[in-house]
Amino acid sequence: MYHHILVPTDGSPLSSAAIDRTFAFAKALDARVTVLSVIKPFHVFTVDADQIESTRSEYERQAPRLVEHHLADAAVKAKVLDVPCGTLKVWDEHPYQAIIDAAADEGCDLIAMASHGRRGLAAVVLGSETSKVLTHSKLPVLVYR
Repeated sequence: MYHHILVPTDGSPLSSAAIDRTFAFAKALDARVTVLSVIKPFHVFTVDADQIESTRSEYERQAPRLVEHHLADAAVKAKVLDVPCGTLKVWDEHPYQAIIDAAADEGCDLIAMASHGRRGLAAVVLGSETSKVLTHSKLPVLVYR
């Protein structure tokens, strides 16, 4: 069925749950998983809470550390479950496109993701990355609610 699943994470509880469910699914299919985190570049004018509270240099130093933490947590979970797993972080202005591109570049045959991640004004203004992936992806997308 599926052999290589891409699962993006933004560190939210819902994306963490999607990772857990994807690992269980991958284990049942004997598939491998790539966990992806997308870091958006810093903007002076933004609705992203992580950027509002930071200076450019602070954000550019802290964001990759936070992403590495999320990816390391996912790698540990995969190891415990004995699911082959790679991790990937990319900087991109458009997370949905980075997700689609990473799935193609990594040879994935399924994208699995949470129905939505961040909440509040950022989610309202930016729209759902999941909706954008569903709209633009040529690969199947499994959405966890």
